Amino acid sequence: MKQTFGMRLFGWLKIPLLASVRPSVVELTDTRCVVRIPLRRWTRNHLGSMYFGALAIGADCAGGLLAMDQIKRSGQAVSLVFKAFQATFLKRPESDVYFICEEGAAIRDQVRRALASEERLTEPMHIQAAVKLPDGSFEPVAEFALELSLKRKA
Repeated sequence: MKQTFGMRLFGWLKIPLLASVRPSVVELTDTRCVVRIPLRRWTRNHLGSMYFGALAIGADCAGGLLAMDQIKRSGQAVSLVFKAFQATFLKRPESDVYFICEEGAAIRDQVRRALASEERLTEPMHIQAAVKLPDGSFEPVAEFALELSLKRKA
């Protein structure tokens, strides 16, 4: 609940478009982040499935939140941006979508290397989008590859 409030507040203050999709943090650990975006009027396209822009926001939230958490754990100031974004859409998401990023260990290593360097370090991260099926399992609907770029702040 605390992470959801923090992410929504950040959205309202810094990125209003992020706040408009009403993301919720389902899970945040040092290795994994799961963010849910509800399928509703603001996130639905003309076919009744989640709009690809809302899907992009979800991938950004899951990867960005995990990276921001790793930076916070380091206790140091690090600049974070995404330099590239690729998406593969597998199936129309016709319900709430869960964005899953399990790159915490790789991000922690990238933060460590960025803090030891004067250079900007860019590495790929992968996020999966899935819908929850009636039996509680998840079905993938999209896959994302984002290039996370980090640099130690002076």
